[in-house]
Amino acid sequence: MQATDRPLGLRERKKIKTRQAIRREALRLIEEHGYAATTVEQIADAAEVSPSTFFRYFPSKESLLLADDLDPLILAAFEAQPPDLSPPQAFRRAYATVMNDLPADQQEFETTRQRLIFSIPELKGALYDEYYRTVSVAAEAIARRIGRAASDFDVRVFAGALTGGMMAAFDAAPKTADTIYRALDFLDAGMPLG
Repeated sequence: MQATDRPLGLRERKKIKTRQAIRREALRLIEEHGYAATTVEQIADAAEVSPSTFFRYFPSKESLLLADDLDPLILAAFEAQPPDLSPPQAFRRAYATVMNDLPADQQEFETTRQRLIFSIPELKGALYDEYYRTVSVAAEAIARRIGRAASDFDVRVFAGALTGGMMAAFDAAPKTADTIYRALDFLDAGMPLG
């Protein structure tokens, strides 16, 4: 048994539950009262933690929505894909693997989180920072897969097109896994417009 296969201890499980409670209550309050009208104090109170505990998990209210817990899972699944798949096909299969393994409540949470991210004007600037981080992470994963440097111009442009394509599709269409699959299939087909 590898160290990563060991069951989580009580402390780690408690941290995960606290983080999930904070995020769940934040989404509920933001849905009810709006982003601007929801305070960190209200979120902490609803999650039954102190504001200082909130800040141990999230540096800001916006980071609570922008934190993508699926990224590491999708990247691990991406790296496990067969080498004969193109990068978009490998991302598609990785995304499907992760989404199929998610419990329904977590899928619903992610759908709500994504909808809020794209609809809250106050998050637009922070969303750009998250986009840049995602492009960098995707470039590193793609570079490892194809044996090139993450700083390679073509790799960075491809990672930007991949990330931007998924964001554009998710922003303009129903926020479902099928939207991401459709975007990845379109990219893999060479983005034909005619």
